[in-house]
Amino acid sequence: MTESAIDTARPYVAALVDELTTAGAIRTPAWAEAFAAVPRHTFVPRWYEQETNDRGITVWRLQHVLHEERISRVYRDTTLVTALDPDTAERVDKDAWTGIPTSSSTLPSLMAGMLEDLAVEDGNRVLEVGTGTGYNAALLCARLGEQFVYSVDIDTNLVDAAQRRLSSIGYEPQLAPADGRKGYPTGDQFDRVIATCSVPSIPAPWVEQTRLGGAIVADVALGIEGGLVRLTLYAGQRAQGRFTATSGRFMAARGDTRTYPQRERAPYAPEAGTRPTKVTAADIRGYYPFRLLLAFHLPGAELVYHSDEATGAMSVQLQHSDGSWARVPMTGERVNTVTYGGASEIWEQVDAAWKWWNDAGRPAQDQFGYAREPDGHASVWHIPDGRRWNIGAQ
Repeated sequence: MTESAIDTARPYVAALVDELTTAGAIRTPAWAEAFAAVPRHTFVPRWYEQETNDRGITVWRLQHVLHEERISRVYRDTTLVTALDPDTAERVDKDAWTGIPTSSSTLPSLMAGMLEDLAVEDGNRVLEVGTGTGYNAALLCARLGEQFVYSVDIDTNLVDAAQRRLSSIGYEPQLAPADGRKGYPTGDQFDRVIATCSVPSIPAPWVEQTRLGGAIVADVALGIEGGLVRLTLYAGQRAQGRFTATSGRFMAARGDTRTYPQRERAPYAPEAGTRPTKVTAADIRGYYPFRLLLAFHLPGAELVYHSDEATGAMSVQLQHSDGSWARVPMTGERVNTVTYGGASEIWEQVDAAWKWWNDAGRPAQDQFGYAREPDGHASVWHIPDGRRWNIGAQ
């Protein structure tokens, strides 16, 4: 590694390492040394920050590492958006665009927590799914050595840029442009797999390319909510583990370089009625473990925010692809009233989940196990008492 790359930002790198260590995201000296050795600004020379411009439009404003003040902003513990979907991006002034983010440099504390959860050992071969900027691959190189690090990304341009940045600080890991859901193109075997994109279920190639006793750390998106799981590979290609105490979410894995596929949904069912509920929008929004539990109870459902066309009042809405839905207002006098369309079972499941979660002492996400069976089906369970939910092959 060239000293010039790290010298410019050395005080900021050290401050970030201290912050992550104090917060408990970095838990071991080996990862503290890795974070101290890699300059983040080398991998994020430009990024987008969301703001409201002078016309009242929410935009993504392009930022560059041009002077010390900007360099210091790269070393905040925050996610930095690095690419926008060209199909939705529209330039609205000199250096600002609307659009949907498609790539980012992840929150450093989330990266550190996941890398610690990965529990690598010297000599482990690691596959990273989602090269992105290359920063995470650089951290793996600093910890393990470049010869043990493999990484894939659907976007060839991202892979090429990451390779140049890694080379500039002396690292040459094995990178490949590929659909990461299919694993590494050569079919190599790995001791660890870590994914910085979300998937609805653990892809079979990840299981097939993980050695017996190896581990997979990934974000599983279950619809209403999802979370990070750490799974160990057992005989017969069964992967089992639990949701991690480290919490965070990632952009969905893509099979297309440019954009995300649109999910097909039936038209909303007409309003069928209202009824009282003990579960408010604030409860759903405020408790991540409860949202995860809702995903267990309602596999395949989605959580969206609904705006009333007449009043603009906002509600939290749960909906199925068959058009059924149920919503509760975020504010006002009717926060304990649910309105629904189609079948009423959606909110019956919400009420049942709320009662169970409270009766069980409001368990955190790391009190739930996750298993992927050889046929791709998955189940989750409450570790203390064994209560199980089958969530199918998402």
